[in-house]
Amino acid sequence: MANLKEIRNRISSVSSTMQITSAMKMVSAAKLKKAQDAITAMRPYADKLTELLQSLSASLDADSGSTFAENRPVNKVLVVAITSNRGLCGAFNTNIIKQCATLTQEVYVGKQVDFIAIGKKSNDIIGKKATIVANHSGVFDDLTFGNVAVIAEELMELFKNGSYDRIDLVYNKFKNAATQIIMSEQFLPIVPSEGNENSNTDYIFEPSEAEIVEQLIPKSLKTQLYKAVRDSFASEHGARMTAMHKATDNATELRDQLKLSYNQARQAAITNEILEIVGGAEALNN
Repeated sequence: MANLKEIRNRISSVSSTMQITSAMKMVSAAKLKKAQDAITAMRPYADKLTELLQSLSASLDADSGSTFAENRPVNKVLVVAITSNRGLCGAFNTNIIKQCATLTQEVYVGKQVDFIAIGKKSNDIIGKKATIVANHSGVFDDLTFGNVAVIAEELMELFKNGSYDRIDLVYNKFKNAATQIIMSEQFLPIVPSEGNENSNTDYIFEPSEAEIVEQLIPKSLKTQLYKAVRDSFASEHGARMTAMHKATDNATELRDQLKLSYNQARQAAITNEILEIVGGAEALNN
Protein backbone atom coordinates (compact mmCIF):
# COMPACT_ATOMS: atom_id res chain seq x y z
CA MET A 1 0.00 0.00 0.00
CA ALA A 2 3.02 2.28 0.41
CA ASN A 3 3.45 2.08 -3.34
CA LEU A 4 -0.18 3.12 -3.87
CA LYS A 5 0.30 6.08 -1.55
CA GLU A 6 3.39 7.18 -3.46
CA ILE A 7 1.51 7.03 -6.77
CA ARG A 8 -1.41 8.99 -5.30
CA ASN A 9 1.01 11.71 -4.16
CA ARG A 10 2.56 11.89 -7.61
CA ILE A 11 -0.89 12.13 -9.23
CA SER A 12 -1.78 14.99 -6.90
CA SER A 13 1.51 16.76 -7.61
CA VAL A 14 1.19 16.43 -11.40
CA SER A 15 -2.44 17.63 -11.27
CA SER A 16 -1.39 20.74 -9.33
CA THR A 17 1.38 21.44 -11.85
CA MET A 18 -1.07 20.99 -14.70
CA GLN A 19 -3.42 23.57 -13.18
CA ILE A 20 -0.55 26.06 -12.85
CA THR A 21 0.70 25.61 -16.43
CA SER A 22 -2.85 25.82 -17.77
CA ALA A 23 -3.43 29.08 -15.90
CA MET A 24 -0.12 30.51 -17.15
CA LYS A 25 -1.07 29.55 -20.69
CA MET A 26 -4.36 31.47 -20.44
CA VAL A 27 -2.67 34.51 -18.90
CA SER A 28 -0.05 34.57 -21.68
CA ALA A 29 -2.75 34.16 -24.32
CA ALA A 30 -4.59 37.20 -22.97
CA LYS A 31 -1.40 39.30 -22.83
CA LEU A 32 -0.34 38.08 -26.27
CA LYS A 33 -3.47 39.49 -27.92
CA LYS A 34 -2.73 43.00 -26.65
CA ALA A 35 1.01 42.78 -27.43
CA GLN A 36 0.33 41.38 -30.91
CA ASP A 37 -2.11 44.18 -31.72
CA ALA A 38 0.45 46.76 -30.58
CA ILE A 39 3.34 45.47 -32.72
CA THR A 40 1.10 44.82 -35.72
CA ALA A 41 -0.19 48.38 -35.59
CA MET A 42 3.21 50.08 -35.33
CA ARG A 43 5.28 47.84 -37.65
CA PRO A 44 4.17 49.47 -40.98
CA TYR A 45 4.90 52.95 -39.59
CA ALA A 46 8.31 51.94 -38.21
CA ASP A 47 9.33 50.13 -41.40
CA LYS A 48 8.29 53.03 -43.64
CA LEU A 49 10.08 55.55 -41.41
CA THR A 50 13.27 53.46 -41.52
CA GLU A 51 12.98 53.05 -45.28
CA LEU A 52 12.56 56.81 -45.75
CA LEU A 53 15.52 57.55 -43.49
CA GLN A 54 17.76 55.09 -45.33
CA SER A 55 16.79 56.57 -48.69
CA LEU A 56 17.51 60.11 -47.51
CA SER A 57 20.81 59.09 -45.90
CA ALA A 58 21.92 57.42 -49.12
CA SER A 59 21.25 60.58 -51.13
CA LEU A 60 23.27 62.91 -48.87
CA ASP A 61 26.88 63.75 -49.61
CA ALA A 62 29.52 62.37 -47.27
CA ASP A 63 30.32 65.85 -45.95
CA SER A 64 26.70 66.73 -45.25
CA GLY A 65 25.74 63.38 -43.80
CA SER A 66 24.78 62.83 -40.20
CA THR A 67 27.14 61.72 -37.44
CA PHE A 68 24.89 58.70 -36.97
CA ALA A 69 25.61 57.56 -40.54
CA GLU A 70 29.39 57.77 -40.12
CA ASN A 71 31.17 54.49 -40.87
CA ARG A 72 34.29 53.98 -38.77
CA PRO A 73 36.75 51.11 -38.45
CA VAL A 74 34.95 48.70 -36.13
CA ASN A 75 37.02 48.10 -33.00
CA LYS A 76 34.44 48.55 -30.23
CA VAL A 77 31.00 46.99 -30.56
CA LEU A 78 27.95 47.35 -28.33
CA VAL A 79 25.25 44.67 -28.51
CA VAL A 80 21.78 45.34 -27.10
CA ALA A 81 20.46 41.94 -25.98
CA ILE A 82 16.67 41.99 -25.57
CA THR A 83 15.29 39.09 -23.52
CA SER A 84 12.55 38.66 -20.91
CA ASN A 85 12.51 39.20 -17.17
CA ARG A 86 11.06 35.75 -16.49
CA GLY A 87 11.61 32.23 -17.73
CA LEU A 88 9.20 29.38 -18.55
CA CYS A 89 9.07 30.44 -22.20
CA GLY A 90 10.91 27.63 -23.95
CA ALA A 91 14.03 28.55 -25.93
CA PHE A 92 13.05 32.22 -26.15
CA ASN A 93 15.92 33.53 -24.00
CA THR A 94 18.37 30.75 -24.86
CA ASN A 95 18.26 31.65 -28.56
CA ILE A 96 19.19 35.27 -27.81
CA ILE A 97 22.10 34.19 -25.58
CA LYS A 98 23.36 31.86 -28.32
CA GLN A 99 23.14 34.61 -30.94
CA CYS A 100 25.10 36.96 -28.68
CA ALA A 101 27.75 34.27 -28.21
CA THR A 102 27.94 33.83 -32.00
CA LEU A 103 28.53 37.57 -32.47
CA THR A 104 31.27 37.57 -29.85
CA GLN A 105 33.06 34.39 -30.92
CA GLU A 106 32.60 34.46 -34.71
CA VAL A 107 31.50 37.82 -36.12
CA TYR A 108 33.50 40.22 -33.94
CA VAL A 109 36.53 38.07 -33.11
CA GLY A 110 39.39 40.13 -31.68
CA LYS A 111 37.20 43.19 -31.07
CA GLN A 112 35.88 44.66 -27.86
CA VAL A 113 32.26 43.55 -27.46
CA ASP A 114 30.16 44.95 -24.62
CA PHE A 115 26.46 44.51 -23.91
CA ILE A 116 23.42 46.44 -22.78
CA ALA A 117 20.79 44.17 -21.25
CA ILE A 118 17.08 44.75 -21.73
CA GLY A 119 15.63 41.89 -19.68
CA LYS A 120 16.87 40.21 -16.50
CA LYS A 121 17.75 36.95 -18.28
CA SER A 122 20.32 38.59 -20.55
CA ASN A 123 21.76 40.54 -17.62
CA ASP A 124 22.08 37.44 -15.42
CA ILE A 125 23.53 35.08 -18.04
CA ILE A 126 25.63 37.33 -20.28
CA GLY A 127 26.92 39.23 -17.25
CA LYS A 128 28.80 36.12 -16.10
CA LYS A 129 30.99 36.07 -19.23
CA ALA A 130 30.98 39.58 -20.70
CA THR A 131 30.77 43.24 -19.71
CA ILE A 132 27.29 44.63 -19.15
CA VAL A 133 27.41 48.39 -19.65
CA ALA A 134 23.82 48.97 -18.48
CA ASN A 135 20.77 46.99 -17.44
CA HIS A 136 17.34 48.30 -18.47
CA SER A 137 15.23 45.35 -17.33
CA GLY A 138 12.75 47.68 -15.64
CA VAL A 139 11.46 48.93 -19.00
CA PHE A 140 9.07 45.95 -19.17
CA ASP A 141 7.35 47.12 -15.98
CA ASP A 142 6.02 50.11 -17.93
CA LEU A 143 6.59 49.52 -21.63
CA THR A 144 6.01 52.91 -23.25
CA PHE A 145 7.65 54.76 -26.12
CA GLY A 146 8.99 57.38 -23.71
CA ASN A 147 10.80 54.84 -21.54
CA VAL A 148 12.36 53.11 -24.54
CA ALA A 149 13.30 56.48 -26.08
CA VAL A 150 15.54 57.16 -23.07
CA ILE A 151 17.51 53.99 -23.88
CA ALA A 152 17.74 54.98 -27.55
CA GLU A 153 19.12 58.39 -26.57
CA GLU A 154 21.76 56.65 -24.45
CA LEU A 155 22.76 54.47 -27.42
CA MET A 156 22.96 57.50 -29.74
CA GLU A 157 25.17 59.34 -27.26
CA LEU A 158 27.51 56.34 -26.88
CA PHE A 159 27.93 56.20 -30.65
CA LYS A 160 28.21 59.95 -31.10
CA ASN A 161 30.97 60.40 -28.51
CA GLY A 162 33.00 57.55 -30.02
CA SER A 163 32.57 55.06 -27.17
CA TYR A 164 31.50 52.46 -29.74
CA ASP A 165 31.95 52.15 -33.49
CA ARG A 166 28.92 49.95 -34.07
CA ILE A 167 25.74 49.09 -32.15
CA ASP A 168 23.67 45.99 -32.89
CA LEU A 169 20.24 44.84 -31.66
CA VAL A 170 19.59 41.16 -30.93
CA TYR A 171 15.96 40.22 -30.31
CA ASN A 172 13.11 37.87 -31.19
CA LYS A 173 10.89 39.13 -34.01
CA PHE A 174 7.25 38.13 -33.60
CA LYS A 175 5.82 36.07 -36.47
CA ASN A 176 3.05 34.15 -34.72
CA ALA A 177 2.39 32.54 -31.36
CA ALA A 178 4.48 29.49 -32.21
CA THR A 179 7.26 31.12 -34.24
CA GLN A 180 9.82 33.74 -33.29
CA ILE A 181 12.62 34.84 -35.64
CA ILE A 182 16.04 35.64 -34.17
CA MET A 183 17.06 39.09 -35.41
CA SER A 184 20.54 40.60 -35.34
CA GLU A 185 20.35 44.01 -36.96
CA GLN A 186 22.58 47.03 -37.15
CA PHE A 187 21.28 49.97 -35.13
CA LEU A 188 24.16 52.40 -35.62
CA PRO A 189 25.63 53.60 -37.89
CA ILE A 190 22.56 53.97 -40.08
CA VAL A 191 22.62 51.66 -43.08
CA PRO A 192 21.85 53.57 -46.32
CA SER A 193 19.53 51.81 -48.72
CA GLU A 194 21.15 50.31 -51.80
CA GLY A 195 20.02 50.86 -55.36
CA ASN A 196 17.84 53.91 -54.55
CA GLU A 197 20.00 56.70 -55.94
CA ASN A 198 17.02 58.51 -57.40
CA SER A 199 14.61 57.85 -54.56
CA ASN A 200 14.66 61.50 -53.44
CA THR A 201 13.06 62.63 -56.72
CA ASP A 202 9.64 61.73 -55.31
CA TYR A 203 9.95 64.25 -52.45
CA ILE A 204 10.02 68.02 -52.12
CA PHE A 205 12.10 69.06 -49.09
CA GLU A 206 11.51 72.16 -47.03
CA PRO A 207 13.65 73.69 -45.56
CA SER A 208 16.37 71.29 -46.75
CA GLU A 209 17.02 67.58 -47.06
CA ALA A 210 19.94 67.67 -44.60
CA GLU A 211 17.91 69.43 -41.90
CA ILE A 212 15.03 67.01 -42.31
CA VAL A 213 17.39 64.05 -41.97
CA GLU A 214 18.88 65.50 -38.79
CA GLN A 215 15.42 65.83 -37.24
CA LEU A 216 14.21 62.50 -38.57
CA ILE A 217 17.18 60.38 -37.40
CA PRO A 218 16.56 60.54 -33.61
CA LYS A 219 12.86 59.80 -34.04
CA SER A 220 13.55 56.95 -36.44
CA LEU A 221 16.14 55.35 -34.14
CA LYS A 222 13.83 55.62 -31.14
CA THR A 223 11.03 54.04 -33.15
CA GLN A 224 13.35 51.27 -34.37
CA LEU A 225 14.36 50.35 -30.82
CA TYR A 226 10.77 50.56 -29.58
CA LYS A 227 9.67 48.23 -32.38
CA ALA A 228 12.40 45.74 -31.43
CA VAL A 229 11.36 45.78 -27.77
CA ARG A 230 7.70 45.45 -28.72
CA ASP A 231 8.52 42.56 -31.05
CA SER A 232 10.39 40.83 -28.24
CA PHE A 233 7.55 41.47 -25.78
CA ALA A 234 4.96 39.89 -28.09
CA SER A 235 7.32 37.01 -28.89
CA GLU A 236 7.83 36.34 -25.18
CA HIS A 237 4.11 35.85 -24.53
CA GLY A 238 3.75 33.73 -27.65
CA ALA A 239 6.68 31.54 -26.62
CA ARG A 240 5.38 31.22 -23.05
CA MET A 241 1.86 30.35 -24.21
CA THR A 242 3.26 27.64 -26.50
CA ALA A 243 5.59 26.31 -23.79
CA MET A 244 2.83 26.18 -21.20
CA HIS A 245 0.49 24.49 -23.69
CA LYS A 246 3.07 21.75 -24.25
CA ALA A 247 3.72 21.48 -20.51
CA THR A 248 0.01 21.08 -19.84
CA ASP A 249 -0.28 18.37 -22.48
CA ASN A 250 2.74 16.54 -21.02
CA ALA A 251 1.34 16.80 -17.50
CA THR A 252 -2.02 15.43 -18.69
CA GLU A 253 -0.30 12.49 -20.36
CA LEU A 254 1.81 11.79 -17.27
CA ARG A 255 -1.23 12.00 -14.99
CA ASP A 256 -3.11 9.49 -17.16
CA GLN A 257 -0.14 7.10 -17.05
CA LEU A 258 0.07 7.43 -13.28
CA LYS A 259 -3.65 6.75 -12.92
CA LEU A 260 -3.26 3.63 -15.03
CA SER A 261 -0.33 2.50 -12.89
CA TYR A 262 -2.32 3.23 -9.74
CA ASN A 263 -5.30 1.17 -10.94
CA GLN A 264 -3.04 -1.72 -11.93
CA ALA A 265 -1.25 -1.67 -8.56
CA ARG A 266 -4.61 -1.43 -6.74
CA GLN A 267 -6.04 -4.37 -8.68
CA ALA A 268 -2.87 -6.39 -7.96
CA ALA A 269 -3.19 -5.61 -4.25
CA ILE A 270 -6.88 -6.64 -4.20
CA THR A 271 -6.06 -9.85 -6.08
CA ASN A 272 -3.34 -10.69 -3.56
CA GLU A 273 -5.73 -10.10 -0.67
CA ILE A 274 -8.36 -12.39 -2.26
CA LEU A 275 -5.75 -15.07 -2.81
CA GLU A 276 -4.67 -14.80 0.83
CA ILE A 277 -8.29 -15.12 2.03
CA VAL A 278 -8.92 -18.11 -0.23
CA GLY A 279 -5.68 -19.70 0.86
CA GLY A 280 -6.57 -19.18 4.52
CA ALA A 281 -10.03 -20.66 3.99
CA GLU A 282 -8.53 -23.73 2.29
CA ALA A 283 -6.12 -24.19 5.18
CA LEU A 284 -9.00 -24.11 7.73
CA ASN A 285 -11.00 -26.66 5.72
CA ASN A 286 -8.06 -29.00 5.68
